[in-house]
Amino acid sequence: MPVPTSVSTPRDHRKGVGLGLALLSALAFGGSGVAAKPLIEAGLDPLHVVWLRVVGAALVMLPLAVRHRGLLRRSPGLLAGFGLFAVAGVQACYFAAISRIPVGVALLVEYLAPALVLGWVRFVQRRPVTRAAAVGVVLAVGGLACVVEVWAGLGFDALGLLLALGAACCQVGYFVLSDRGSDGEEAPDPLGVIAYGLLIGTAVLTVVARPWSMEWAVLSGSAGMNGTPVAAFVLLAWIVLVATVAAYVTGVVSVRRLSPQVAGVVACLEAVIATVLAWVLLGEHLSAPQIVGGAAVLAGAFIAQSSAPAKGSGEPVASGGPERELSTPGTAA
Repeated sequence: MPVPTSVSTPRDHRKGVGLGLALLSALAFGGSGVAAKPLIEAGLDPLHVVWLRVVGAALVMLPLAVRHRGLLRRSPGLLAGFGLFAVAGVQACYFAAISRIPVGVALLVEYLAPALVLGWVRFVQRRPVTRAAAVGVVLAVGGLACVVEVWAGLGFDALGLLLALGAACCQVGYFVLSDRGSDGEEAPDPLGVIAYGLLIGTAVLTVVARPWSMEWAVLSGSAGMNGTPVAAFVLLAWIVLVATVAAYVTGVVSVRRLSPQVAGVVACLEAVIATVLAWVLLGEHLSAPQIVGGAAVLAGAFIAQSSAPAKGSGEPVASGGPERELSTPGTAA
């Protein structure tokens, strides 16, 4: 009797490719802070690093902006929100935070965003949330208490923690805006939104960061990565091409091949990747309670991200629209 064999369907292949792209996106985003921190320590202001990242990525993705120029007329509010919150706000706060606190801690604080979205839905929109989502919020908040070691009187730089929380709040703003912008049959193309978000972010950051005052000489030298000198332009190239352009594109494509919930859950690995890379490349070690707390934060984000019913089901929601087609993993960093 022949042994039955499983047959791989095109759908299975599509999901497999999507999962691989989501993992690549998480890996790319996770490496942004590890590459940026040596540049900051070498003498660049965090805002200048953000400006270099955004303007470089905007130039690379300019052809996509030209291709989707109709978005300027159809979705100006969404584009402005993406540029202000997901690009300028999140990245400026995150890079400023990692200049004061460890990369892993900053990113784990930022992963409070799904819990904060639930707070927006429950207390601002006054919509019910699922019990599982509420459990996710409790886990995330409890885990954060371990990450920042509240029993030690917040041993980390208070301003650094506030900046990381600011990055989480900016991410919430993007989630809420993108949910409103994805309704209807003509949802905006995510790649076009990213391209224009980078252009708008460049304009905003140019005014805020004042790049003409930048220490440009730093880019021609080297930056120390845990005692190992690395060419500054190599780190910048990684931040622009890999941690921004490739990360956003693979994230968008993965959402189209998977569901936004699954892609978002895989994106939670970004915090794990960033923590491990910071440990190996920067020598930033987390204590055992912080590792346990980080696992709780990610578990809470996982539950909050994956417990929402489909749109139109009439059931309580778990976030501000995780079914949104525009959702992109790792917009945080």
